Amino acid sequence: MSETPDQSPPVSARSVAALALVRVLRDGAFAAAALSAELERSLLPERDRALATELLYGTLRVRGALDARLAKLAPRGLKDLLVRAELLVAAYQLLALDRVPPFAAVNSAVNAVRALRGPQVAGFANAILRKLSQSGEKLSADQGVRESVPAWLLSALEASVGEAEALALVVPAREKIVGLRLISGRDVPGWLSETPHGRLSPRARLVQGEGDPRKREGYAEGAFVMQEEGAQAIALSLGARPGERVLDACAGRGQKTSLLAEQVGPSGAVWATDQYPNKLKALETEFERLQLPALETRAVDWTVGGADVPRDFDRVLVDAPCTGTGTLRRRPEIAQRLQPGDPERLSALAESILRAAAEHVRPGGRVVFAVCSVLEAECEALVTRISDALELTPFDAPELAAHFPAETSSFRIGPTRFETDGYFCASFRRA
Repeated sequence: MSETPDQSPPVSARSVAALALVRVLRDGAFAAAALSAELERSLLPERDRALATELLYGTLRVRGALDARLAKLAPRGLKDLLVRAELLVAAYQLLALDRVPPFAAVNSAVNAVRALRGPQVAGFANAILRKLSQSGEKLSADQGVRESVPAWLLSALEASVGEAEALALVVPAREKIVGLRLISGRDVPGWLSETPHGRLSPRARLVQGEGDPRKREGYAEGAFVMQEEGAQAIALSLGARPGERVLDACAGRGQKTSLLAEQVGPSGAVWATDQYPNKLKALETEFERLQLPALETRAVDWTVGGADVPRDFDRVLVDAPCTGTGTLRRRPEIAQRLQPGDPERLSALAESILRAAAEHVRPGGRVVFAVCSVLEAECEALVTRISDALELTPFDAPELAAHFPAETSSFRIGPTRFETDGYFCASFRRA
């Protein structure tokens, strides 16, 4: 059957979640981007936007468990992706949420399927969901995740960081917290004046229940950046000083780059490179919003070479491509996409980037390597392999000094200690 709706169901939190889910499953889209696009089209009020977010991310987090239960009730399978998405969202409401009465969840899904595929398919959906509802089963967050995260991945997480941290990485805290970073020298918006400070980054503010911060006072004026606190700590770990020349080798859209620019100030210089030019354009737009001095950008594939990037930087940050396992609680769709060979494959890629970028720091200069992964294959194993080219050395990062012993040359951060995503970070010096 066609995956294009024959007739769109009424716009609601669950319809938005289902449409975003289709994009994630069919197109391989990231959940955040898919949901953002659907929310912008929907014009839902803030309360319904929050419910749509819960429905999408909750469904993705326990999708394996939901699929298994639906498969028992539909032995011929659910080949129509639109119908499958509606059933998955409804199954999540029935098994894992209490805020929507079961009859309402069933009726809403059946009506949506009727609008999409007609009465016959709606009857099929109704039969499945009523059987699921009548089972009386409830699915806890821990149980749902354990059934949904691939066994090899859960085993690798537990082997790398222990059972408690592994579970915290895949089951988010009940209260959603958004990390912001205040820009130095700017007036703090009134609505942020009383928000809690970060646990790890002294620049972080932790916001809860305030809606989308990008629509609040101060964002358009460049008073703050939306940046998860752990990501702030990675940028701070480089220890950039005023007047220094710094390279952000895998800059992406520039959240860490903008922090480095703040640190080196107008007397310093920041270069940002990334393989994808569109990310660098977004970075430049962000610098304009933040009213930061223009910087040098280059589209660089470090596995090929450093092109015309200078070789005399004081410090280089390599926030390398990785499996992203440290972000699973915010990006649950990653778990189902990873394959057992990915950690070693991406570790080899990260090593090649690190070796190439490290050649662009001056002798005696600092190189910090980081990944938003916690798997040993991408962390300690890489540090061992790179020892022929770079020397581990204690961090030179005053803003993080209170949290780590002075001799620390590598660290992990994560949810059980700091309530951040999971990261690994190592400090090197070029001999």
